[in-house]
Amino acid sequence: MHIQFGSTLLLLTLSLSSMAQTKFKPEDTEFYAPKPPVVTLKNQVPSDAIVLFDGTDLDQWVSRNNPEQAAAWTVENNILKVKPKTGDIQTKQVFEDFQLHVEWKSPEIIKGEGQGRGNSGIFLQGRYEVQVLDNDDNPTYVNGQAGSIYKQRPPLVEVRATDDKWHRYDIVYKAPRFNKDGMLISKGSVTILHNGVLIQNNTQIEGTTEYIGLPKMEAHGAGPIILQDHNNPVSFRNIWIRPL
Repeated sequence: MHIQFGSTLLLLTLSLSSMAQTKFKPEDTEFYAPKPPVVTLKNQVPSDAIVLFDGTDLDQWVSRNNPEQAAAWTVENNILKVKPKTGDIQTKQVFEDFQLHVEWKSPEIIKGEGQGRGNSGIFLQGRYEVQVLDNDDNPTYVNGQAGSIYKQRPPLVEVRATDDKWHRYDIVYKAPRFNKDGMLISKGSVTILHNGVLIQNNTQIEGTTEYIGLPKMEAHGAGPIILQDHNNPVSFRNIWIRPL
């Protein structure tokens, strides 16, 4: 054993010594292909993004309860507003890994408190909720406040609305992976900037969003983005996504 270990150590020492003596030129560690694709910005939207809502219509959305039906929410003055008691809406397209930008605003007239105040949600792959809630001096459980992964992880910090009363989420999401037998290979994770401030940092998602009980890890593929109807007239605008 001592002879084998000594031989291995000698070979390692000689290898490192050889590398140390190698003379590199700058171009030896430079490469020029493949080149990253060029992405430009138009009205702050990346050129490779899929625009899910630009203020004109709901062509990219359908009813969650019945995907054969059009989304029943209202569009007024370039703003998408929840129409209470009509149900959630979801994207026609489905996604796995992505960058998602969503802007939202609590109702102008404040009613209720806690979870009954400006409540909505953004479901990633139709299963994992990023909470939307009026967070202006509105105490509630921390893993249910704005910016939380609902009932799982509170935000690192609480970010308030900007002067225009709008909130901006930038979400970078990596989907969970399963093998062909439905066994979990890796859990999903999410990073979120709230008005430019980091509030979720590569946060692991434990499973489905459950109001009662623990998250469930269920095998699945690509899924839609869902916006929640929680009977509060929350507003949305400028929604786009970049599949990664």
